[in-house]
Amino acid sequence: MLDLRRDPLGTFRNAQRTHGDVVRLKAGPPGLRSVFHAVFAPEDVQQILASQAANFRKDHPFYEEVRQSFGNGLLTSQDTDYLRQRRLVQPLFTKRRVDGYAAAVATEAGALADRWRTARNDTVDLVPEMNRLALRTVVRILFGLDAEEAVAAIHRCAPVINAYVVQRAYLPVKPPRRWPTPGNLRARAATDELNALCDRIVADRRAAPRTSHDPHGPSTPHVPSAPQVPSAPGSPHGRTADTPGDGHGDDDLLSLLCAAGNAEDGSLDPTEIREQVLIFLLAGHETTATSLAFTLHLLARHPHEQATVHAEIARVLGDRTPTAADLDRLPYLTQTLKEAMRLYPAAPIVSRRAVDATEIGGFRIPAGADVVVAPWVTHRNPALWEDPERFDPRRFAPEREAERHRYAWFPFGGGPRACIGQHFSMLESVLALATLLRSYELEAVDQEVPVAAGITLQATGPARVRLRPRDGAGE
Repeated sequence: MLDLRRDPLGTFRNAQRTHGDVVRLKAGPPGLRSVFHAVFAPEDVQQILASQAANFRKDHPFYEEVRQSFGNGLLTSQDTDYLRQRRLVQPLFTKRRVDGYAAAVATEAGALADRWRTARNDTVDLVPEMNRLALRTVVRILFGLDAEEAVAAIHRCAPVINAYVVQRAYLPVKPPRRWPTPGNLRARAATDELNALCDRIVADRRAAPRTSHDPHGPSTPHVPSAPQVPSAPGSPHGRTADTPGDGHGDDDLLSLLCAAGNAEDGSLDPTEIREQVLIFLLAGHETTATSLAFTLHLLARHPHEQATVHAEIARVLGDRTPTAADLDRLPYLTQTLKEAMRLYPAAPIVSRRAVDATEIGGFRIPAGADVVVAPWVTHRNPALWEDPERFDPRRFAPEREAERHRYAWFPFGGGPRACIGQHFSMLESVLALATLLRSYELEAVDQEVPVAAGITLQATGPARVRLRPRDGAGE
């Protein structure tokens, strides 16, 4: 238990090296001992996340702590609650809808590039800088405004809640949350502040008249009842759910959440909307911030790869602002991002609980057993990745990706619970990286960045780089 609390990433990696791809771990003092299974081989990960996903539920204590802190949103809900939420929310994340958010991404990334240009110090720490960029971007897309109040509150409250959730997840005996301990009181105050903020914004948005020029009013999209909806046909009246924003102020995600509904599932009530917003805010910005910070830092440490990326960006963009169409025109930048997500997956450990006894990798997993899959470990398995610690974006050339098992790389999870926002994350990351790298060359100050596993992967030290404006950029 002490090893898992001090260094869960190292503990799981050592378990795989020493014992193989299915490992039973026993942790904790006698009488309070936890027993769980760690699974690392891609084919076994696929079994847990995809082919037998119904047998591996989010009943793990870690998810219960997340559920208690952030509510029953898409990340934590299950069964009919999850299927209903997914059907209602899916139309907000179709490719066409997400592509409509490209301008907001470019605006926020461009503002950061301008701020760096006027900063006195030419050295920045990518960890807080990318956290701020990703948070401002998701706030703009969620709320359709430059909400400094929301940004400040999340910066203040999210670290408190995240630390509290992780600490409780590893406790063999958990004191009730209602007890007035210092930790409980701090976490409750932070949770109450975020809930009040979201409730106020949701109430204001529900009360505000829609400003769309659609003569039929807000559309009510009909969504098929399948749990995974590749696309959603819109209402026969007015604008469809698949149409990018029209710029009239009612096409941000919050407005769409408030308007979402269909005959089968009804609509989301204010509490459900708040819970979805909290998940989008916290999970959406922290994961993207991690990917951005480590991609830029890895490029700063590898000048040759950075030069290749710069050449591609210059050839594709020139002096213009990137758009959603450029996502497919920047393949090497996309490969670089994927390689950074291999080495630093934002969700390094994923937990489930087995419903029925089953066999994984030739070993019997009993009913009720806790099971962990770890992208951090699978992404570093030398049987899957040659020289796995080496940064090499060419691993993700299309022909090499086609040769690998689907679950050798799974930063977005997989199966029916795969991240609903993965296209949004890739779009945001590639366009933000293109905007920043078009303006700057980066030189690493810190060669290594220590990390730890929280709800998401956390940098525990700085990732400083020295900025050098590129010739002609920003003129």
